[in-house]
Amino acid sequence: MVTMLRRRAVSSVIPLLVVVLGVFFLARLTGDPANLYLPLSATPEMRAEFAARNGFDQPLITQFGDYLAQVAHLDFGESLRTAQPAGEAVLRAFPATLQLAGWTMLLAIVGAVVIGSLAAYRPNSVTDRVASFLSSTAASVPDFWFAIMGVLVFAVTLGWLPTSGTSGAAAWVLPVATLLIRPFGVLVQVVRGAMVSALSAPYVKVARAKGARESRVVFGHALRNAAAPALTVAGDLAVGLVNGAVVVETIFGWPGIGKLMIDSVLQRDFAVLQAAVLLTALVIFALNILVDVCHALLDPRVRQRAAA
Repeated sequence: MVTMLRRRAVSSVIPLLVVVLGVFFLARLTGDPANLYLPLSATPEMRAEFAARNGFDQPLITQFGDYLAQVAHLDFGESLRTAQPAGEAVLRAFPATLQLAGWTMLLAIVGAVVIGSLAAYRPNSVTDRVASFLSSTAASVPDFWFAIMGVLVFAVTLGWLPTSGTSGAAAWVLPVATLLIRPFGVLVQVVRGAMVSALSAPYVKVARAKGARESRVVFGHALRNAAAPALTVAGDLAVGLVNGAVVVETIFGWPGIGKLMIDSVLQRDFAVLQAAVLLTALVIFALNILVDVCHALLDPRVRQRAAA
């Protein structure tokens, strides 16, 4: 297990450097921050002083080297907009995204296990057909379309739910529902397929022949063996939620890392944007490693391959 963790950590270094390199240089393509932070009547001397104060007068390679040196000391620079440390701004916003993604995945996993197991228990039944149709539809619905329709119907037309904010349970309904629909649909299909295979396996037939309770057969034997593929897909979906919350947070004004990234791009706040992308990449790599560890714990074959 330790060997696998070491390999995964080492293999994540190069992709992380590529992410850092990409966001650093792509951020500069958004334009000169001086056009936003200085008045229209700014003189060339004022622009030169602004560039020198923020290090923009140096060649890009020099700027990138200085940035890597700062990151090595956990210094992510200062926000151009607020003059506060960029790392603090990112750390303030990230818990909101983690809470949103966490509740979404919890509800998606619990609902998918229950509905997927019920559908697999009686294949080709009415329950199975309805679950398969609804899960396929949910997995195909674009997040942004569902979010816009949710605002239009439940916030604007009916007035039942707020369009933005985080105070009160009602403010969570539309953001969570928007992020929930696709992972829920995908997981129902995965759990259903894995459970159909598990319930027809020889060990399940042996357990039934020995007189084991049906609930124990389904949830104790079949579900435990069907958990590995579902866990792998759930991990990928969790990574997608952290990475893809940008659209949902922007639409609903959710004060998370996604909205912070969009605001930083629009405001050309390079330091905050770089810190936000770097922290998001670190969380994504950590989630991928955690999924691999959980998969190894559930499947002895994975542990054997990792130890080889």
